[in-house]
Amino acid sequence: MVRQLGELENAIMTRVWQWNRPVTVREVLLDLREERDIAYTTAMTVLDKLYRKGWLRRERAGRAYRYEPVSSREAYTAALMNDAWATSDNPAAALVHFFGLMSAEQREALRDALRVAGPDRTGETEDGPTR
Repeated sequence: MVRQLGELENAIMTRVWQWNRPVTVREVLLDLREERDIAYTTAMTVLDKLYRKGWLRRERAGRAYRYEPVSSREAYTAALMNDAWATSDNPAAALVHFFGLMSAEQREALRDALRVAGPDRTGETEDGPTR
């Protein structure tokens, strides 16, 4: 089960995902300080916790570490959605409610994603079973 990131964890991971390169604590700290007052040790602790939880990998760069994500934000989002869906006693009804909450743009993105994903693994297509 994927645990949802906390508020500061999410703020840090958002930067790491957006920058899409190895980052130092100092880089993250300087960017975070544009929004909030935060100590170097706090940023360092959160990056270390994200590393220990498996969200980041790190490599030594002199006396510091450079951190980079283990997976994409999209993979994280998909895992959260899958976990939420798995908690339902009626997954079909949960999907119907979820689709009802979606905007027109989100429904179009879903249609696009289904086209990209192609036929499912059971041998069925949108037109029915394959032969």
